[in-house]
Parts: sequence; structure tokens; C-alpha cells
Amino acid sequence: MIDFASFPSREQWQRIGTHKRSGVLVPLFSVHSKNSAGIGDSSDLKLIIKWARLTGNSIIQLLPLNELGGVNCPYDSVSSFALEPAYISLKDIPGFKPAALRLNPDPGEFVDYAIRKEKLRILWEIFLPLDLSEAEEFEQFQKDNVYWLMDFALFKVLKDLHQGRPWYEWPEEFKSHNRKALDCFRYEHIEAVTFQMWLQWVLFKQFCGVKIEAGKNKVLLKGDLPILVSRDSADVWSHPEFFKLDFASGAPPDMYCAKGQRWGMPTYNWQNIAADSYRYIKEKLKYAENFYDILRVDHVVGLFRIWSIPYNEPAENRGLNGTFDPREESLWREHGRNILDILIKNTKMLLCAEDLGVIPKACPEALKEFGIPGNDVQRWVKDWDKRHDFIPPEEFRELAVATLSTHDTTNFKAWWQYEAGTVDEGLFVRKCNERGIDFARVKPELFDLTRSFHGRLRWKEEVDTVEKLTWILGRKKEDVGDFIDLYLNSYLEKEKLWALLGYIKPLEEEASDELLEKAIKLTLDSKAVFSIHSISDWLGLAGIFEGDPYRYRINLPGTVSPGNWSLRLPLTLETLLTHAVNKKILAMNRSAKRTV
Repeated sequence: MIDFASFPSREQWQRIGTHKRSGVLVPLFSVHSKNSAGIGDSSDLKLIIKWARLTGNSIIQLLPLNELGGVNCPYDSVSSFALEPAYISLKDIPGFKPAALRLNPDPGEFVDYAIRKEKLRILWEIFLPLDLSEAEEFEQFQKDNVYWLMDFALFKVLKDLHQGRPWYEWPEEFKSHNRKALDCFRYEHIEAVTFQMWLQWVLFKQFCGVKIEAGKNKVLLKGDLPILVSRDSADVWSHPEFFKLDFASGAPPDMYCAKGQRWGMPTYNWQNIAADSYRYIKEKLKYAENFYDILRVDHVVGLFRIWSIPYNEPAENRGLNGTFDPREESLWREHGRNILDILIKNTKMLLCAEDLGVIPKACPEALKEFGIPGNDVQRWVKDWDKRHDFIPPEEFRELAVATLSTHDTTNFKAWWQYEAGTVDEGLFVRKCNERGIDFARVKPELFDLTRSFHGRLRWKEEVDTVEKLTWILGRKKEDVGDFIDLYLNSYLEKEKLWALLGYIKPLEEEASDELLEKAIKLTLDSKAVFSIHSISDWLGLAGIFEGDPYRYRINLPGTVSPGNWSLRLPLTLETLLTHAVNKKILAMNRSAKRTV
């Protein structure tokens, strides 16, 4: 048993309790109700709180709610502080008339982000006749958020006036954040600037109200503050000294992304942030505390070292030609620990960490030292080095959030059908090219092409030994160790999980509701202090999602697509609140002793 009282985060643990909990990951844009206008809003979140209580879930995890940029990615936001106006509940705004909406409030399978523009039009009409001259709460909100609010409002209005062009293409006096020029600009555009601050005040009040509602229902809200921010953001424009603008962040190549990833956001200049006593970080935490009880630290390994790609590197190379920053591995431990120490000491929120991918030893050691749970995603919770097999629930980390999938992965049913027992084709091609192996020759000998989809290659069952693998590759074992690792950790992957879940009947190629239930139960029964599942996986228990499960994913990393960050649930929240699946979920959480 872990001694939570021994951690530097003991006060945060004491505040929320150390008993096991279950939860649900809900992208707010995915939900909708009879009263919301085509996209989830603050009122819908209150309905999710009701659903969480009905199902025995006591944590609601959200994707970042920060204001979205041009590609609608919540991890590439235009501010670390400002919230997205599309999430304003119009029905809670005095003066709103539903007849004013000019868009279909039920756009179909995917969110139509045109609703943002429509909501802003309505909110502008509501704002114009308001007399805010004696609005003391609004004035206090501006004083409390002086660090970021005015700069953000100016950024938004300037961006509109420059037809959406990025700040680094504005005239020099605005590009360089010249204070005298900005003061004149604010005076000339005071109405538009005030409107942007008013929007944030409305969001602040509505989401503070959501947190109060969650507290009454003994539900914890888990926020997600992206580790990075868009290059074209108010943060970078107002504090360019805190960023390395000659570089783009990303991730190195791995078994799921053959060329790695290029996210594009600039990396941090931690030396300058430290010279300012980390105020930028402290202010972000202070504002987030208004809305959340728990905060997910996105890409926590990036606090130790981050994959840094020269900004002028061709986009088609993605993350291939980056280097870690800091470059010296000897600096990573102290670098990450120092930042985690700042985070822990400057927030009441319990921190959780997204510690997926290739992780240096210093990172999990520091998380354990500070009492910060990491992520145990069931498909990757394995003994990778010896057994090459999934580990049983009693071997999960206790200090962890156990889950079946994330916003960047397929849901469980799609993983089972298309990815289990496979390798990434792009990665395999690159490895073959590096060794002079003829991929076109070995591909049909190694892989079952009738069961290989979406860029994944399924091993042939008859390739059942390392000796057969190396014979087909035409190389000695000592020359293809990385191929052997890929093979050992993916060959018969389905069969291994099937056995762990206790099945003795023949394996099923497609995931049934029963199989999904067993997989969720495995994580609920694990040692992990939290077990949080995406709403897609929870609702998959009832066959709510029809057709190919691969369609139902939140994001496909490394791509820009209208299908990313726009998936909608195929039922309203009102229908969900009365759905029969709720009793099953409650029974599962009770059986695992995770209800509060």
C-alpha cells in the first residue's frame, strides 16, 4: 500500500481522498442536449455530472477547454488561460432568444464549428446594449486576471482586424507588442476589446457554477492544461521571451508513428521563465483552480526533455530530424524535478500525468517521488522485456489512472479489430530501408494482408518463431534486434489478452459488448487508484455506436482533418440519463468498489 501522507502532494491527496475512484473522459464538444446549440456547453456539463452520479463515476475528465485555434485542436490553443466561447450556455444568458439561432442545432455525426461564429454573433447582440459601467464583479474579474486578460482581448481584436493573420505578420508596432501603440489601439477599439473580456467573464461565471454543482454531487472535475500553446497565440505574442521560436515541438518516431510527430507549437525557454520566478506557470495554475479539482499534466516527459525540431525542417519529415531539449541526458532529471516541484507547490489541484510514449527512467521515478499518478493504458501495460505479455490487474501501478484508450487512440473495439497483433506499416518500411531489406518481398511472407487495415500489418500465424522471422528477413538475430522486439510484443497479441480475460472459447475477431465489459472490468479491478474510461468505451457496452468502430475516434495524431476533435455522441444527454446501460455501469463500479 502506498503511503500517500509521505508525498510532497499529500495536501492535495488529503483534499480529495485516497480511496479508489472511477471516472469518465468526456470531450465537451462531443455531447449535446435538447437545449444546447450543436456543441456541448456548460449546462451540458451539469447533465454529465448527473450521469456520473447515476453510474457511480466520481471523476469527470475533460479535454482542454481553452479557446481553440484554426484547426480546432484543444492542444494547440490560442491561450493558456482563455476558455472557448463556443462552450457558453446561451440559455443561461439573460436576453437570449432561441429563435435567434440561424444554424441547425443538430448537425449530425460531427460538430459543425460554424456554431462558434453564430454564438458570437448572438452574444455580440446581447452585449451591445449592456451597461457595464457599474458592474463591480466584471471590474473585479479584470483586476484578478490582469496578468493575461487585457493582452488576450487585444490579441483577439487585432487578429480580427488583420483578417486572421498570425501575429508575426502584423505591422511592427503590434507585432512587437509596443505598449504605446497598444494603448492607442485599445482606446480606439474599446467596445470590441471589452466584448472579449466580457465573454471570458461569462465563461468564468458559468464554469465556476459547474464546479459548485460537481462539488454538491461529490464529483471531481479533472481538467487538462496543455503543456504547449499555439505559436499564433496570445501567450507567445505577449511573452515571446518564454518560447524558442526557432523550434517546433513534436515526438520522436515510435512503433505507432513511423516518422514521429511534429506538433508545431514552440518549445519553452525555461531559463527565461525561471528568471521571472515562474510567474507564467503559477498564473496558469491559479486560473485553472477556479474550474478543476484535478489537473492532467499533458506530455509530462516534456518537462524533463522535449523533442525539438528546427522550425524550417520540411513538414513531410515530421519528427524524424529533431533532438531532445535539453540535449544532455544528465540534465533531464533535475530539469523535470524542478518544474514538478514548482507545480506541486503552487496549486491545490491534485496533479495527474500523461506519461505515455518513450519515457526516460527519471520521469516515472520523479512522478512516484512526488505522488503524481501516471497513465496505465491497458493495451500498453505489458512486460515488454521478458514475458512480452499483458500484465494482470494486480500488477498495475497503484499510483496510476488505468484506462482502455485515450483521446489520441482508437477506442477499445477498434483497437481489437484493427490494431491488436499488428505493427505500423510505415515504421516497418523505414526499418527495412535502413537495413537494405526488400519490403515488397517480405511483406506478403510475414503479414496476413487480408486482415491488415488502416496502415497496420497483421502477422501471419505461421510466422510463429523468431527463427522464421529472421529467416524471412534474411538477417542474423543480432542484426535485427529491433524487428525481434516488435515481433515479440505484437505477435498473438489478441490471443494473449483473450487468455488474460479468462476466455476458453475460440477467439473473436471483432469485439463484442461482452469482451469490452471484461476489458473494462480488468482495469476497474486493477490496483490503480483511478480508473477513467472514455465515454465512447463506456457507451460501447450497449452497442450505441453503430457500424465500423474505427469511425468513432476523437483524433488521429499527426493529421489535420475535419474528423478530428469533432466526434459527437449519437444520442442526447437527456436520452443518456435514462439509458439502460447506466445500471450496468453502476453495477460494475460497485463490484470494483470504486463508488464514493
